[in-house]
Amino acid sequence: MTRPSPRSTLSSSLDTPASGGRRAVLGGALAAGALWLAGRPARALAATPDERTEAAAGFPVGPLAAAGLALPFGGVDFLHRWSRDGQHEFTPAGEEDLATWRSMLTLNVHARAQSGESLAELANAVLARYRDNGKVLTTRSVPRTPTRPAEHLIVAVLGRPQSLETAFARFQLHEGSGLVTVRSHRIHGQAVGPEMSRWLAAEGLRTEETLMAWKGAPTLARLNGLHQARGSAGRLAETIETRPTRA
Repeated sequence: MTRPSPRSTLSSSLDTPASGGRRAVLGGALAAGALWLAGRPARALAATPDERTEAAAGFPVGPLAAAGLALPFGGVDFLHRWSRDGQHEFTPAGEEDLATWRSMLTLNVHARAQSGESLAELANAVLARYRDNGKVLTTRSVPRTPTRPAEHLIVAVLGRPQSLETAFARFQLHEGSGLVTVRSHRIHGQAVGPEMSRWLAAEGLRTEETLMAWKGAPTLARLNGLHQARGSAGRLAETIETRPTRA
């Protein structure tokens, strides 16, 4: 694989066909992706100064922090549910069961991705795995600036027989390590493509913009201090985003 430049833009895969089985599972959600993409403004994401979210005064967490680490995202507190080997999963109140969740925020730390070049390599590796496991709706890169490394975004629909999941994955450098922040929405049941279509049409653009502007990532020390679980993760993408460049 040719090593990409830190400035490189991820290649779009809208013309990449899904396999027969995946195509049947994804159903009408692909049409939803096309409608959502058609409604997106034709502009690049604006690069903003690199800011840390944990100041000396303390990390601002939501009102549910007493029950564990809570990350505010889009007006909702996501509570810590599961951590292992650099992967950390958070769901809202009422979605404690990782077999039945609908909304999830996942932070994947990749300690070996310590430069813009290795972050682009990681993003392209995950992009390939998303293609193998579903359908990539769009990709986007924010070019680096003198004060901020490049960032990347992948949006994909991932299917399994009993559910559909849309994953918005942001790749950035955080305290010298690669951080993949994934905002996921899952719908359970069969033939749920039309329902996912409606969700994408209503929430897709807002979810993308919220994710790319989000400054709520905890310090790596705080993430490393979370309780490490023994059981399986709740996301379909457990082995997709954590395989490449795992330290």
